Amino acid sequence: MSGLVMTITPFRIAVSTEDMQDLLDRLNRTRWPDPSPVGDWVDGSDERFLHRLVEQWRSGFNWRQQEESLNELPQFTAELDGGTVHFIHQRGTGPRPLPLVLGHGWPQTGFDLRRLIPLLSDPAAHGGDASDAFDVVAPSLPGYGFSGRPTTPGTGPRQAAQGWASLMTQLGYDRFGVQSGDWGAAVGMWLALDSPEVVTGLHINFLPGFYQPPLGDGLPPLSDAEATFLTGLRGWFEAEGGYHRLQSTKPQTPAYALTDSPVGLAGWIVEKMRGWSDSHGDIESVFTLDEILTNLSLYWFTSTIASSMRFYRENALAPNRFAPGQRVTPPFGFAAFPADPVPPREWLERVFDLRQYTVMPRGGHFAAWEEPQLLAKEIRKFFRPLRTP
Repeated sequence: MSGLVMTITPFRIAVSTEDMQDLLDRLNRTRWPDPSPVGDWVDGSDERFLHRLVEQWRSGFNWRQQEESLNELPQFTAELDGGTVHFIHQRGTGPRPLPLVLGHGWPQTGFDLRRLIPLLSDPAAHGGDASDAFDVVAPSLPGYGFSGRPTTPGTGPRQAAQGWASLMTQLGYDRFGVQSGDWGAAVGMWLALDSPEVVTGLHINFLPGFYQPPLGDGLPPLSDAEATFLTGLRGWFEAEGGYHRLQSTKPQTPAYALTDSPVGLAGWIVEKMRGWSDSHGDIESVFTLDEILTNLSLYWFTSTIASSMRFYRENALAPNRFAPGQRVTPPFGFAAFPADPVPPREWLERVFDLRQYTVMPRGGHFAAWEEPQLLAKEIRKFFRPLRTP
């Protein structure tokens, strides 16, 4: 996704009636597996919950209403050298809004940021200070949502970072901040490493599991906190990382089933929304059924589950491994939400110029969705000293 932006075009979501009917037909023809003998999410997505979710999708969910709500966001597409990027561009209300790229991850599309965006673009309208306003640009990752689906190999986090830089340049922003979790954090790390001169600061709320600082001769040994963190991370991947291994090695295999079956897609994604959020096992304590279904519908109508999983494979082929002495120089901040693996400060300080580290009181992997007020406060605080007249 490198190269110059050629055109920027206003965008509105407009799913066809035929696609909506096709979804309904498929939901009506669902062939269900036998229930798990243990149930209650132990073997994966719970059958009772999924039946209820699918019934809501089939007979109670109003996509047109959700579509209208999503279209209230100022959306655009840009034609880059490597394809089309969809993005939300919400200009700030304040004396000197700071440009900010806001990223997303999997299984998300960027629309999950819609609770956070107004808190950053117009803080004074939400109990904050107008001097903390941002011009927010929220691109959908390549192969996610309404961004183009790559047709050739090689589009991973590093290439997406080049696309973000090109997009921001075309929008007139010479320097900008970056904030994200999940894959957006990986993209932001590459951007801050490859193009530090354009990055005002990098703030993330999730450390990608493939992050590997240099270790060994001449470098500080692992602290007790670092060793404990790495042991816990390995245990997490052993218990929960099957999806990651599959999507990093053979993403095309599950893509056939998940692209063909909306219930299969729901089962694949909903388990992660429950397991990674700070839900304490009750997914509806964090997300309403309609919020879950809006996310699923975006994946379904854009047919992007295959391309979104491909991002894992591309990253596995070219992961970010830091060499001895290599550092990410822009100021760095980290918000540790307790339902995610929480790295200790010293693990981050091996590579980053850590300026702000906050252990959050609650929240999980979908921080912008789950706890937008808490995250907005942290983002404002981090970038406040980095603003220039």
